[in-house]
Amino acid sequence: MPRKAMNKRKTRETDIKVSINLDGRGNYKINTSIPFVDHVLSLMSKHGHIDLNIEAQGDTEVDYHHTMEDIGIVLGDALKKALGEKLMIRRYGEALTPMDESLAQVAIDLSGRPYLVYKVKPPKGSSLIKNLQASLFEDFFRALTNHAGMNVHIILHYGRDLHHIFEAIFKGFGRALRTAVEVHPKTKGVPSTKGTL
Repeated sequence: MPRKAMNKRKTRETDIKVSINLDGRGNYKINTSIPFVDHVLSLMSKHGHIDLNIEAQGDTEVDYHHTMEDIGIVLGDALKKALGEKLMIRRYGEALTPMDESLAQVAIDLSGRPYLVYKVKPPKGSSLIKNLQASLFEDFFRALTNHAGMNVHIILHYGRDLHHIFEAIFKGFGRALRTAVEVHPKTKGVPSTKGTL
């Protein structure tokens, strides 16, 4: 069966639509109204070989918090739908990804139990990418983790430039997710001794 899903969410603060194809080729069409977020989600799609379409509008005249968090919610719900019963998946994925002077590590377990470990400390005196607060990426990943039902560890080993740091993180997230969702020919049913995820 094709592992695809579409999800929508509309509130007084945001209007978001996401479609995902876990067995895609890394094609993407992303318009969140936040250019750097468009950039890193495109990297995630491309390096994860996952097709991703996102249309998002939000109250960005207030700030970017609602939009970024809600994108994480809608993307997480879509990912959970696309995974279905998680039959024959590898379940675990990990990537250590360099981007120039930055090195980030991402590990994923599609366990059904949401938990985020986020060890990303921006360099001193550096908290903005253009006018985007880097701290909002933790809110994005927490919403994504909770709604997809994943265990995610994101660790920045080192880095100087915020742009490079988050490129490494999102490329690594895509690569780790690609491995975790991959169908493994030797896996029977669900990859858990409990018989469910």
